[in-house]
Amino acid sequence: MGSHTGVPHPRTGSGARRQGTRRGKPNPTRRGRITLWAAGILATLVLAAGGAGGWLYQRLDGNINASDIDDKLGGGRPVNLSPGAKNILLVGSDSREGDNAKYGKDLATMQSDTLMVLHIAADRKWAAVVSLPRDSWVEIPACDQGDGTESTPHHFKINSAFAIGGIGGDAGGAAACTIKTIEHNTGLRIDHFVTLDFQGFKGMVNALGGIEICPRQAIHDKKAHLDLEAGCQTVKDEQALGYVRTRYSVGDGSDIGRIGRQQEVMQALAAKAQQKLTSPGDVYAFLDSATKSVTTDKALAGIRPLYGLASKLQGIPEDRLTFLTVPNYPREVDIPTDKANISWQYPQAHTLFTALANDREITKEQLASTPSVAAGSVQVLVLNGTATPGKAAAVARQLRTAGYTVTATGNAPQSTDRTTVTHPSGGLELHAQALASRLRTPASPHTDQRAAPRVITLTVGSDYTGLFG
Repeated sequence: MGSHTGVPHPRTGSGARRQGTRRGKPNPTRRGRITLWAAGILATLVLAAGGAGGWLYQRLDGNINASDIDDKLGGGRPVNLSPGAKNILLVGSDSREGDNAKYGKDLATMQSDTLMVLHIAADRKWAAVVSLPRDSWVEIPACDQGDGTESTPHHFKINSAFAIGGIGGDAGGAAACTIKTIEHNTGLRIDHFVTLDFQGFKGMVNALGGIEICPRQAIHDKKAHLDLEAGCQTVKDEQALGYVRTRYSVGDGSDIGRIGRQQEVMQALAAKAQQKLTSPGDVYAFLDSATKSVTTDKALAGIRPLYGLASKLQGIPEDRLTFLTVPNYPREVDIPTDKANISWQYPQAHTLFTALANDREITKEQLASTPSVAAGSVQVLVLNGTATPGKAAAVARQLRTAGYTVTATGNAPQSTDRTTVTHPSGGLELHAQALASRLRTPASPHTDQRAAPRVITLTVGSDYTGLFG
């Protein structure tokens, strides 16, 4: 593990995304992609115009499921560093109950197929949509499972949090565990959530008469109920749903590739909505399907608050809406036996989440400007600077689980209240920064001529609270 000096093919962008034109038509703007969540809501204004508008408005308003999750989130949440900004969790849910059962009867729990965090800046002049790959290997905190029990903290794929919180069949509980997991691993405070399930997505596409996609290669995927030839075509029903779900039968088979297809579909859905939603009947069919499959937190439930959210997005300039994916790399780089999951790339992931927490705009170019370092290439000496026996060994286990190479443990020369990260001079600055950015306790790495050679020294102080991820 210690032989890695970098990370092959680091992923910092928004997944595969085609440029140029499609059948001579320009691609919709980046702002258009987020219209998946906003355009339909704005269209309710059309319904308010007629004599029946009020009745339809109330019916649509009543479609939306509201969930009060404050008790499930508990205490110890991240501090809201920028109260004027908003972080909203967007979840594409593939619960296997009811009409969704055909998509995987072997899965008895609720599943999250898509996870994104929408950040809206306090000044409403920019926004960012951050995709969290479902195969991200993170720590899942203890969660209320909705059946009177609480789960045990453990490491697993990030999307498992939705299933853990949704054991009782409650989308709100599933979202609550997902929020706890995201907050625990990013330090971001999540203000609201919106979930949309399989049937809602399919109904929205069908209400628009289908959407146009342009796969570069033929796709034949039995699991996703998908059989498509290469080239541009209009899809709806199972084909549209299968296209956003397919994974192993196209491209490199990764969740990163699927994120790119999902963003393509968001783009196509937004473009078709702008063309199609011109009459009250079309608008109602679209919104009726969408709202029946939506669950939000209590504060966001209803057409009026969702319209307010959409309105905040309308004034954001085209070039100030950024789509990002958490920087990541295959976990097998650090743990050769794990060929199924990904690790978040530090210090880039820390840079991303810290910027959003402090309401600072960030771009793909900024994230890509820092060289990549695999956790396994960071060799760490852990010293116990606390009065707790065995603390160094316990921290060493955490580091090894996260993929770091622990060379040795021991006791610090003296007790300390502050956790520190030190390194000798000679090219280990980035490795030290990668480790320091992973600590929940802020620590600025610095050079120490007395530090052990060729390794990063982590001296654990009494303020140590663990690692992100």
